[in-house]
Amino acid sequence: MFDWLDEKAEQRRAAGLVRRLRPRPADAAQLDLASNDYLGLARDKRVAGATAAAALRWGAGSTGSRLVTGTTELHGDLERELAAFCGTEAALVFSSGFLANLAAVTALSGQGSAIVTDKYIHASLIDGCRLSRADVAAMPHGDHAAIAHALATRRTERALVVSDTVFSVDGDLAPLPELATACRQHGAGLLLDDAHGFGVLGAGGRGAVAEAKLIADPDVVTTFTLSKSLGAQGGAVLGPRRVIRQLIETARSFIFDTGLAPGSVAAALAALQVLRDEPDLAARAVDNAATLCTALSTAGFTVSTPAAAVVSVRAPSPEAAVAWADGCRAAGVVVGCFRPPSVPDGVSRLRLTARADLTEADLAKVVEVITEQAPPGAS
Repeated sequence: MFDWLDEKAEQRRAAGLVRRLRPRPADAAQLDLASNDYLGLARDKRVAGATAAAALRWGAGSTGSRLVTGTTELHGDLERELAAFCGTEAALVFSSGFLANLAAVTALSGQGSAIVTDKYIHASLIDGCRLSRADVAAMPHGDHAAIAHALATRRTERALVVSDTVFSVDGDLAPLPELATACRQHGAGLLLDDAHGFGVLGAGGRGAVAEAKLIADPDVVTTFTLSKSLGAQGGAVLGPRRVIRQLIETARSFIFDTGLAPGSVAAALAALQVLRDEPDLAARAVDNAATLCTALSTAGFTVSTPAAAVVSVRAPSPEAAVAWADGCRAAGVVVGCFRPPSVPDGVSRLRLTARADLTEADLAKVVEVITEQAPPGAS
C-alpha cells in the first residue's frame, strides 16, 4: 500500500529536496547561525537553571490538558507577565507556537467568515486557515492594497486579516500600519504572528506589533513562540480578554492538548526577566543582522535587507544550497538551508540568525566562511 512513498522520495531526491535529521551534540563547537535563539538565552544559566528547578518542584510534565490538570501556578504567572510586558489585556500559553497559531486562526474565524492573508504566511497559519472552514484569499506578498480590496469586496460579514510581522525567510517586515488601517476601514480583525519580531524589535524587545503601536488595539491579536527570543519552548496568544476567553472555550489545539511542561514555563519566565533587565539585547541582534547584511552584500552576494535579525543569502539551486550549507558546517559555521517548499517563492537560500551574543570576530568568521564555501553562481 505504501509503494508510492518510494516514488515520491525519488522525486524529492532528483529535485535536491531530500531532508535529513542532524542530531547535534551538547557541546557543538561550531558557530550557530541556524537556530532561532535570537538573544542567546537557550543556554543562559539563569534560564536553564529555572528549567531544572521547576522540573524538580513541579515534575517533568504538566500531566494533562490545561483545562484538567495541565495549568500550574507557573502558567498563570507567565500569562500575566507576558500581558504586562507587552501591554495587552490578557495572554494564553500553548505547548507550541504552531498550536497557538492554529488556535487563534480557527477560533477567530470559521464557516461563514472570510480570511485574507499575505501569500507568504507561516505554515502554521496556513494550516489554521485550512482548518477554519472560512473563505480564504491569499494576496501577493506585502500588498496591503490588495488586502484592502479583498476586504472591501468580501461577501461575508466577519473577516480576519492574517499575516506574519517579520517574515521568516527573508526577514522583511509586513506593512503593519497599513494593514491595521485597512482592517479598521472594512470592519475586520487583525491577527499578527510576531514570532520573529518579539524579543528583537520594539522598545526593550516588546515586538513589532508594539513598535507599530498596535499591541493594545481592541481588534488586534498577536501570537508568538517562546522558543525563539526567549530560548524556551511553547507559544502564546495575546490580546483582548474576550479573545482569550474564546480560545479557552473553543480552540481545539488548546482544549485537547497537554499543557506546556512546567520547566519550559519557568524558562520563559526567567528569559522574560532577563529581557527586562537587559533591554539592549534586542538592539544587539538587529545591529548584528545589519552588519552581516552589509558585509555579505559587499562580498557580492544577493542578501535580504533585514528588518529584524534574519538575513538570507540566495543560492543558485537547491543542490547548491545544500552543498553550501554543508561546506559552511565543515568549516565551523552552521547556517540554515531553506529550499522549496519551505520558501514560497521557490528560491533556495542560506538563512542566518544574527544572535545578540555574536561578537565582531564571530561575524567576521561567518562572512569569511560563507565567501570561501560559496558555490559557482552564488551572487
